[in-house]
This record gives sequence, C-alpha cells and structure tokens, in this order.
Amino acid sequence: MIPLFFSSNMNLIKLEDIYRARVRLSNIIDHTPLQKNRRMSETYGCTVLLKREDLQAVRSYKIRGAFNKMASLPSEELQRGIVCASAGNHAQGVAMACHELKVRGTIYMPAVTPQQKIGKVRLFGRDWVDVQLIGDTFDDAYKAACGHAEQKEQTFIHPFDDPKIIEGQATVGLEILEDSKAPIDYLLVPIGGGGLASGVGSIFQQLSPETKIIGVEPAGAPAMQQSLVQGERIQLAEIDPFVDGAAVRAVGHHTLNICSQTLDRVITVAEGAVCTTILKLYNEEGIVVEPAGALTITALDILQEELQGKQVVCVVSGSNNDITRTEEIKERALLYEGLKHYFLIRFPQRAGALREFLNLVLGPTDDITHFEYTKKNHRGAGPALVGIQVQSPADYAALIKRMESNQVNYQTLNDKSMLFEMLI
Repeated sequence: MIPLFFSSNMNLIKLEDIYRARVRLSNIIDHTPLQKNRRMSETYGCTVLLKREDLQAVRSYKIRGAFNKMASLPSEELQRGIVCASAGNHAQGVAMACHELKVRGTIYMPAVTPQQKIGKVRLFGRDWVDVQLIGDTFDDAYKAACGHAEQKEQTFIHPFDDPKIIEGQATVGLEILEDSKAPIDYLLVPIGGGGLASGVGSIFQQLSPETKIIGVEPAGAPAMQQSLVQGERIQLAEIDPFVDGAAVRAVGHHTLNICSQTLDRVITVAEGAVCTTILKLYNEEGIVVEPAGALTITALDILQEELQGKQVVCVVSGSNNDITRTEEIKERALLYEGLKHYFLIRFPQRAGALREFLNLVLGPTDDITHFEYTKKNHRGAGPALVGIQVQSPADYAALIKRMESNQVNYQTLNDKSMLFEMLI
C-alpha cells in the first residue's frame, strides 16, 4: 500500500452512496461482462479476467459517472445547462446524459481529438449538445470550459475530480465483485485523472481489502505516479497525448487522496507497447480497444512473474478508437518492438550506388519501407531518408554491421526524437 502523505477532508466513497448511484444508473448503463481470457491466462500463468467496459453503449465506463452526477443535480441547475471538458469518452457520457435528461450541454474537446469520438458525441447528444474544439490537450479544453461555466453560471461536470463522478465509476467495482467466482488477487485499473481508480479502489478497500490494486498510466503522462512519489499533487510540464483517454497533466485533488489510500502502487507502460497490445487484441481476439483501454492488458507483460497462479482482473476501459489512427498505431508498435528503423544515408551521386546498397547492405529479410531522395546538382553525395523494417530485433545489429563494413555514411533517427517527428 502506498504511504498516505496527504491531508484530506474527504474519506473513501461510502458504500451506501455507491449503491444509490447504481440505482440511478439501473436503466441507463449495461452491466458489462467479466470474461475469462484463455489465451492471456495461458500466456501469463494466471487467471486473467477482462472487465469489458468497452461494451457499454458509449463504449466506455464514463457514462456511469456523468449520468450519476447530472441526475443528482437540482432541477434549477439542470435548466441553466451544463458544461464539460473531455478528450472524448467523458464527453460521450455527458452527451448521452444530456439527451436522456433533456439538458442543454456545451462540451469542450481538444482540437486533436479523433474525429470518431467527436462524431459519437454529436450522435449521443443530438440537438442537446454544442461541441467546441479548442487547444491541443485536455487541459486546454478544461480551462476554456471552466471559463464558460463561470461566465454563463452553468454547472461544470468534471471528468474525474467530483464525488458524484467517482460514485458512478465505482459501480464498475460492484459488478466485478458480484461476477467474480473466486477471490480477486489483483485488480489492474487504468488511470487518467483517477476517477475510475478511486471509485473501484473505494469499493475494494471496503469489500475486498486483500485485493492488490495496481494503477496503470501511460509513460508519457505519469501524473498520478509522480504525485504519489512526491507526496503532493503535481502538474506535468509536458505529456505525450497519444493515449488520449488517460493523458492529463494533473490528477484530481479527491482522486489523488483516495488513490493514496487504496492503490498498492502505480506503474507506467510505454506508448509503443500499448500499440502492440491494441494490434494483438484485434488480430488474436477480435477486440477493438482505444489506447487507454489497452493499458491494463499491456501491464501484464511487466507484472507476469508476480501474477503467477493469481486471479487477475483487467479493466478494459474503452473502445473509442479512430480507424484513421491505425497506421500510426502500427508504426509505433514496430518502432517499439525494434522492427522499424529510420536513417539518413548519404549516397554517392553516381549510377549504381543504390544497387550496391541493396546488394551489399540489405539483408535477405530486410525490407525498405520508406525512401526519399532528390539528386542535387554539383554535389558528390546526397542524403536520403530511408526506412528499413527487419524481421526480428536481432537483425538490426547485423544491418548496422554491414553498413559499417561497407563504409556507409549514415545517421540513425529513431533516437533523435525531434528530427524523427519532423521527418516521419
């Protein structure tokens, strides 16, 4: 258990409040299945159960908290309208709640939000919501939404740092405990702002305190992990927004406080590893998940030795993935697995130079997947941008050895992040 460094005026979410939330949600949400995954169980030497929140009507657990919060508001507040900020899934939950409760809502989303999520928000909200796209991150949208709420005197529906939101998310934990046929040794839960983790953490702390709860964050946005390490709520200076459903600069005050009392620890997983998981789930299981929805399954690789023989639940939090991101996901996965490499190579500007490279340097299973070159006049050599895919990570060392022995003038780009992002 993480040491409690935080003074707080808020205890764990009470069981009676969580049961009341379930009653409010009874005609709105689906009781999602807790499914044993045989392949993962065999691979990791434990019983792996997937809590399939990706199968909700809005394809994530976020409808639970959003509807519970809005259904708890006085009618006069609802009549004035509501405001929210979201990277996508909370927005869909709020939009559906607006439609169900007949409440006007203004929803702020980052301008980089996948079109699939924006379209779903409008689909679920119909004529009851107005979508505003602003900024590059959730935090940009959050600031704009807060300003709107203050100016218009409308209620702000926070995506995670609100007791009513946390109560709704906690109903995920109720369903897990009701559906599990054996005591749960480990619960792996994704963390963005911490609403889900603090909700299910509250339930398990009171009803299954022997369960170890491990939070999983993307390596590019470890806001909860860093806050727990430093003993205070911190704001990250920079984040990688790729895992858009879990990439926030700062977690909530309430959620940090509760997670400090309920989580065993928080680990991070690389964005590239998340991409590998997304592709495996689709190709081997027929399961479509978004990056945040793949966090807990990705963590199984890190925890494999510890989980041997245990009963393990992974919360699959959402499936709102934009198909246009598929190529980026494939690319990130190949780079992470050490199968894709980019180089700047200075070729002699003479006939046959490229053929020599192909014959002498490229291995029998190596494949050129990217090539950009423009011949320059009055120069003896010119640089080319070359992408090479190898069959296994071990083939990379052999490729480099052949480049060296043939005196190829090259620079690697995979380890030069700014130049790499500009060129690729």
